[in-house]
Amino acid sequence: MALAVLAATSCATKDEAPIIGKQNPEIKDGRMTPEILWSFGRIGGTQVSPNGKRILYSVSYYSIAQNKGNSEIFVMNADGTDKKQITHTATREAAAKWMNDNEHIAFLSSETGTMQLWIMKSDGSDRTQITNREDNINDFLFSPDESKLLFISDVKYGKRTADIYPDLPKASGILVNDLMYKHWDEWVQTVPHPFVADFKNNKIENEVDILKNEPFESPMKPFGGIEQLAWSPDSKIVAYTCRKKTGKAYALSTNSDIFFYNMNTGKTENKTLGMMGYDQNPVFSPDGKWMAWESMQHDGYESDKSRLFVMNMQTGEKTDLSADFDQNSNNLAWSHDSKSIYFISCWHALTQIYRADLADKKITQITKGIQDYSVVIPTNEKLIGVKHSMSKPDEIYSINSITGAETELSYENKDLLAKLKMGRVEERWIETTDHKQMLTWVIYPPDFDPHKKYPTLLYCEGGPQSTVSQFWSYRWNFQLMAANDYIIVAPNRRGLPGFGMKWLTEISGDYGGQNMKDYLSAIDALSKEPYVNKDKLGCVGASYGGFSVYWLAGHHQKRFKAFIAHDGMFNLPQQYLETEEMWFVNWDLGGPYWDKMNAIAQRSYANSPHLFVDKWDTPILIIHGEKDYRILASQGMAAFNAAVLRGVPAEMLIFPDENHWVLQPQNGILWQRTFFAWLDKWLK
Repeated sequence: MALAVLAATSCATKDEAPIIGKQNPEIKDGRMTPEILWSFGRIGGTQVSPNGKRILYSVSYYSIAQNKGNSEIFVMNADGTDKKQITHTATREAAAKWMNDNEHIAFLSSETGTMQLWIMKSDGSDRTQITNREDNINDFLFSPDESKLLFISDVKYGKRTADIYPDLPKASGILVNDLMYKHWDEWVQTVPHPFVADFKNNKIENEVDILKNEPFESPMKPFGGIEQLAWSPDSKIVAYTCRKKTGKAYALSTNSDIFFYNMNTGKTENKTLGMMGYDQNPVFSPDGKWMAWESMQHDGYESDKSRLFVMNMQTGEKTDLSADFDQNSNNLAWSHDSKSIYFISCWHALTQIYRADLADKKITQITKGIQDYSVVIPTNEKLIGVKHSMSKPDEIYSINSITGAETELSYENKDLLAKLKMGRVEERWIETTDHKQMLTWVIYPPDFDPHKKYPTLLYCEGGPQSTVSQFWSYRWNFQLMAANDYIIVAPNRRGLPGFGMKWLTEISGDYGGQNMKDYLSAIDALSKEPYVNKDKLGCVGASYGGFSVYWLAGHHQKRFKAFIAHDGMFNLPQQYLETEEMWFVNWDLGGPYWDKMNAIAQRSYANSPHLFVDKWDTPILIIHGEKDYRILASQGMAAFNAAVLRGVPAEMLIFPDENHWVLQPQNGILWQRTFFAWLDKWLK
């Protein structure tokens, strides 16, 4: 068990905010509750020391009372012994990384108000502030020889109203003259840029913006981080990911490239020119002879196969190591001998660690089990990984790189998990209407009694190309649903990765088609079980899952007695012009609704849920965040208004300060309480 963070009620000084640490929730009958779910420690930022002997990681805890979280930094030996918490502050600390001497740690801290770079000893002593910039540092990487610092910081994008009218400094209006003026949950007024600076005697100087004030972003919003940049082993090249487009061109394209910035000459070269999809996340081999990266083939398709490419640094020759591998390749990491690349990939709704050998392109699966790995880090003797499942949040493991045998190291949530009863998770293969086999997860309540009848929920996945794998969610948590005595049916319907590209691509341009039949195949198959109360079925989902709920509400033929849709698309023509990433709707819907000659697009819009409201007859709860700029809250409001006007029992939960997710603890608790109150009202 890791050392406990200071109690939430303690203070380092009278002027500091209380330090949020390990929570002690009330547990009754071993059942999960929303409060218990928010009490789990969340592991992140796992790093292995250069000599492979120690592991660095962070743990975040959340306080419901304070409505916020806090992260602290921990170290332990590579065998899981000698765990130590090395920070104890109420300020944010993040992005911790080992220095070359194996004894010092660099990290970001907001101790002085903005996120700046600090260095401390691995026992937490001798904290020294390195940077004192006016702006935040988002993340960083030291060059391999530690003579340079690469860091990310936001720079101004476009003109503000006050730039045009200096006499109106308090005007809040935003003038827009091109697309991509908003992104996910923000009005785009800054973009991240990579900077390099000399590092000597714990000081940085000669700071240079690699993009030289160009209006582009690197890493790419909204999810890109430091993994989209890399140093060459000789510290002479910075590789960075960038989509050098703005406005309408940016909104229509996913064509990003890997650029090399030469530290000696200051010149930049595009190394993936002509490769038209996402090219991102470069990693150099330790011997400097190769660069590997993740590459998609098609421009405009954000869910295309993520291929494993390598480039010969001398000849520039590019090779697809995954050409015969019908799966994605993500989170690439080189072996120490530069002969292999480890990565993670999902197959049949399980995400495992794989190895690709450079010499013969052979790909070997390393791990097995009912699990999802999210991180793999090779060391000289073994692999260090982070994994989770539907029944357990992230923990750190040591993995035998030959046999795949695993040993848990962190045990951050061991005590809490020991007090909880988890429901059984079952893998089923169900025949679809076109006679294919579909993997469906079934999660049973704790203390499941096959002689009883249980209300049952059909879970509709979002994305739409996101797998229903062994994910652990702090909102859509299947074990929490099961603890409330619901059976959950979670199908890997058409359009989900991990079942080959043909299965994945069958959803694009067919939103109301086969994947909807797949949903119904899953719930119909389970409804035949004697322990499923077929008169008490519910249907829930978010994003594309919310669209699915809206669509099924007009086509379910009395199967369901309650619906819940979160952040769902309701009116597809409206969605086409409201969303910001136009490549998404162009690819998945087939194009604009006004293109009457486009059969695929017309089929998509003919399946818009708003066209079938006349068939709505079942109670529906609608949830949306007003800071969701991917699917605007107007979609949820329109669906709610339609239900009320139709006389359908309806309720709406609006979060003015949440985006496509629900991130604040008290909002999360409110979400869960509303969710279960609605289901209990109509299904119990």
